[in-house]
Amino acid sequence: MYAEAMEKINNHPCYSKGAHKYYARIHLSVASACNIQCNYCNRKYDCSNESRPGVTSAKLMPIEAIKKVLYVGGRIKQLSVVGIAGPGDALANPKQTFETLKLVKEHAPDLKLCISTNGLRLAEFADDLNALGVDHITVTINAVDPAIGAQIYPWVYDARSKRRLRGVAAAALLLERQIEGIKKAVANGTLIKANSVLIPNINEAHLPAVSAKLKEMGVFLHNIMPLLSEPRFGTHFALNGVPSATAAQVAKAQALCGLDTAQMTHCRQCRADAVGLLGEDKSAEFGYGDYAPRSLDELKDEYQRANRGESWQAIENFRKHLDKASEDLRALSSDGKTALIAVTSQSGERIDLHFGSCERFDIYEAGDRGYRLYSKRSVASYCSGEDSCGTGPIEGIKAALKGVQLLLTAKIGRCPETQLKSIGLNASDKYAGEPVGKALLSAARDYFGGGEREAEA
Repeated sequence: MYAEAMEKINNHPCYSKGAHKYYARIHLSVASACNIQCNYCNRKYDCSNESRPGVTSAKLMPIEAIKKVLYVGGRIKQLSVVGIAGPGDALANPKQTFETLKLVKEHAPDLKLCISTNGLRLAEFADDLNALGVDHITVTINAVDPAIGAQIYPWVYDARSKRRLRGVAAAALLLERQIEGIKKAVANGTLIKANSVLIPNINEAHLPAVSAKLKEMGVFLHNIMPLLSEPRFGTHFALNGVPSATAAQVAKAQALCGLDTAQMTHCRQCRADAVGLLGEDKSAEFGYGDYAPRSLDELKDEYQRANRGESWQAIENFRKHLDKASEDLRALSSDGKTALIAVTSQSGERIDLHFGSCERFDIYEAGDRGYRLYSKRSVASYCSGEDSCGTGPIEGIKAALKGVQLLLTAKIGRCPETQLKSIGLNASDKYAGEPVGKALLSAARDYFGGGEREAEA
């Protein structure tokens, strides 16, 4: 099952962090309508100067969309994925979405098919999507508590009952349908990526509960995205003073949620008409007039003559050589045992920062042979001054360090050391001043009872 999933995501830039530097995607803006309203969303058309979800420069008909795919694919040979991500909801526009997917499958069968949805109608269409070969679906799920969801969604339109619901009832219906749809899609073998928008003071503290529910349902990947909230965006949150989420808030949420579900950390919050590699959007380079007036047969011929398969094989050969070259670096342990070790470092080179002054812990996975950076977790410092030392937010620090076995620091007091032991974390200042790499290897060997082995250079 794991090997099958890895094969599915091998050349999918959104699902595989290792693929996003090599393979490109195209989003087709054929789904203009939406069946829910989100307080962080404002769908904009003919907009070329904002890079965020819900924004597009043009709305396309399905025949125009397949022409664009063939035109782009003939020029960007590493194109591997076609997604329908708006500017509304893919499944609120089933006619346009399915007609487009069928055209892509017919004329560009080498491309993966994806959609993004809020999940309201996912259960209704899960089998149809599976039959068409759509095996990657992104579902935006921001809350698993209707009371919190009601602060995010002003209304939800239910196509089954043809009613518009508001408040907690709307959020409860949406959640019910999301759970039903995700479970059905997972049962079909579909890989689900869940997107959650981190909204300060609304769902920020609630996201670990979302992640736990995602794990329960078998979701493959969790993508926590920061709220983008500027008045010029014209969203309800932006116009009512809800601030954008910070990188530190996202990092903390990812650290906590990562205990339950794998985290996507390379998201670029793409436009509904994005083209190219993640972080290198080339949508402005492919204008409507470049492809729409041309015949389908002519564009198909260009697509096929691009020798895209040779380009993909070259990419895979390069990745294999890269994997081989870094094999020794990935072999961290002689017996498969590794530990998560947090360090406090001001320079990034030595254990030279006191625990009380630390605002970011660097977390490494280390064994007796090597180590690798695992994550960075931001916190409020335990001491903010002489008079406040020892009164800082230890509970927040404990939450950020959950799952970590060791802490290497320049200095730590008895009180916080005792507090950290309560979550199974041993803190030590015996490596103070040592290079980070040397300290990590020594600490890992001591932890696994191999301290007598000679330290490697």
